[in-house]
Amino acid sequence: MSKGKVLLIGSNATRIEVQGNKWGATGQYLNETVVPAMALEAAGYEVVLATPNGSKPTIDAASDAPVHFENDEAAYRAARDYYDNSPAMNAPVTLRSVIDGGLDQYDGVFFPGGQAPVVDLMQDAQVGEILRHFHEAAKPTALLCHGPIALAAAMDDPRAFRAALIAGADDKAREWAKSWPYAGYRMTIFSATEEKVVEDHILHAKMYFDMPQALTAAGGKVETTSVDFEPNVVIDRELITGQNPRSDHPIAKALVEALDARQA
Repeated sequence: MSKGKVLLIGSNATRIEVQGNKWGATGQYLNETVVPAMALEAAGYEVVLATPNGSKPTIDAASDAPVHFENDEAAYRAARDYYDNSPAMNAPVTLRSVIDGGLDQYDGVFFPGGQAPVVDLMQDAQVGEILRHFHEAAKPTALLCHGPIALAAAMDDPRAFRAALIAGADDKAREWAKSWPYAGYRMTIFSATEEKVVEDHILHAKMYFDMPQALTAAGGKVETTSVDFEPNVVIDRELITGQNPRSDHPIAKALVEALDARQA
């Protein structure tokens, strides 16, 4: 018997704007999606995958390799099999259907990373509606790597906030962020120096803004490690954030513990 349901919100983005009026390929990271989902199921929770348009997220090719599983080929193959074949990953629903079906039935929510959430989830009004529900109910809200950028969707006008960041107008972005429900929360997200590695070796272009810059402008208290790609999880009230791909197992553990604590 299931302990309860956890909503996993994925992105439908497959490309991201980069400087020079260009686009780079993007998607969701395999390990960041699968490791927490598998941990939730192993702990007795049912995982429900939802995306803006109801289609399955695209896995970023940069993440589709054993290196993101500590070079454990068997772990990588198990993750790939889970994403390709498990019922949880192959019955995606729309965000609208989740909202219309009632958010009270979900015990927690999780957002994986990859750069894709920077494109769609951070400015999606339905994501904002979902986040505000979990915030007001103080239910575990976990986000990994670039995933925490989706918290911007809980603003009154996240599209305007994102546009201000792209324009380099951080002062204007701060104005749009007034009344953000996560202002003053401690949190982490993919660091600017970690992003530079992606820009140099994967995108071969610069992004318009970095993730700590965005969440700081929003009013978050952003904490990142001094050493790149070291696991880091920050917990503040209902909010559980992980910094980078190597934070996949630690954030999964923290989320399961938070869910179990609510049932105790």
